[in-house]
Amino acid sequence: MFKKQIEKGIYLLSMSVEDMMFESMWALPHGVTMNSYIVKGEKTAIIDGVIGWDGVPKTLYDSLGEIDIDPSKIDYLIVNHMEPDHSGWIEDFKEINNHFKLVTTQKGVPMVRSFYGDDIDVVVVDEGDSIDLGNGKVLTFHPIPNVHWPETMLTLEKSTKTLFSCDMYGAFGTLKDAYFDDEIRKEDVSFFEKEAIRYFSNVLTTFSPMVKRAITKTRSLDVAMIAPGHGPLYRDNPNQIIDDYERFTQYANGFGKNAVTIIWGSMYGSTKKAVKYTEKVLNEVGVTVHSVHMPYTSISEMVTNVFQSAGVIIAASTYEYKMFPPVAHAIDELGRKKITNKHAFYFGSFAWNEGATRDLHTIIDNYRMKWRFIEDKTFEGTPKEDVLETIKKHVLELTKVMQDNVI
Repeated sequence: MFKKQIEKGIYLLSMSVEDMMFESMWALPHGVTMNSYIVKGEKTAIIDGVIGWDGVPKTLYDSLGEIDIDPSKIDYLIVNHMEPDHSGWIEDFKEINNHFKLVTTQKGVPMVRSFYGDDIDVVVVDEGDSIDLGNGKVLTFHPIPNVHWPETMLTLEKSTKTLFSCDMYGAFGTLKDAYFDDEIRKEDVSFFEKEAIRYFSNVLTTFSPMVKRAITKTRSLDVAMIAPGHGPLYRDNPNQIIDDYERFTQYANGFGKNAVTIIWGSMYGSTKKAVKYTEKVLNEVGVTVHSVHMPYTSISEMVTNVFQSAGVIIAASTYEYKMFPPVAHAIDELGRKKITNKHAFYFGSFAWNEGATRDLHTIIDNYRMKWRFIEDKTFEGTPKEDVLETIKKHVLELTKVMQDNVI
């Protein structure tokens, strides 16, 4: 576990985790960091403690000892978010410390009881409430309900203006030598932006309206440093990640980069031929192409690419009167994530029935996704020259109409 004093009396404890599925479903090709913080005045608070991935927080306890903090004497557990990747160590912690106070919002109380029992001393906080730890260290609390879970909140240390934001402003990706925004090498900036997009699209995009409200609250707090539960800390320019998150909320509502994601599946190669032709057309007009081959591409990667693209092409054959199931599953997941108002185009092959088109629009309508489709194009068997020309026409139309949504 990495340990560092980030301000006087404030410490970061960070652990990189690889070879896991986040929330048991999201692929993490570059891992994730789990960040915990200690604020030490006359009293000591731990904020969003991290656990050893075997479920036993021995790594955390050893690290606390190395910064001269006795876990049995910690006074407050500040739980900004009750999800077990941030709170799962509490059950074990109770065995060595039975006098701490757990700080959460009112909506967090039943979660504390259901996860960790009725024997915990819970302090309920609301907007602007504070705890004075002594020696100038004062924590204030700012609920941001339904940013992921209903009990979430921000915690601000007033003297240093350090905002502990837990899942808000988080990113995937491990941090092996750079823990702060001003330590990230220029050549790695795009990597961390993509990991922030992957994180937001996989974990937070469903809650984009609530994230927007949390951004407004953040801007009102005069923050000097943002210290999230996952990913880099922002001390040189905290407004950068705030602005990025604001942009990401727009990605969830139809905006995106000058890119088209092709979500495709092909049983015997007919639809694949049209996909390869489409990729060539998009490359010729200078539009970035993300080719997402289902089911061979992870759902995590698929969501990430659609989320950040201003245009989407769905290419799937008809299978048993409906859309090729791996592609249908992908569209269903995008509906669950509430990714709306994308400009889109569908094409696909069939043998004796064109049911994929009907299935696609049923999914789109059921989730009220409000995607704006260019006219669909289906074709029997392999795509002939006239079919490819029609596809090209519609693809070029898509690249034009989506430009108003490119940011």
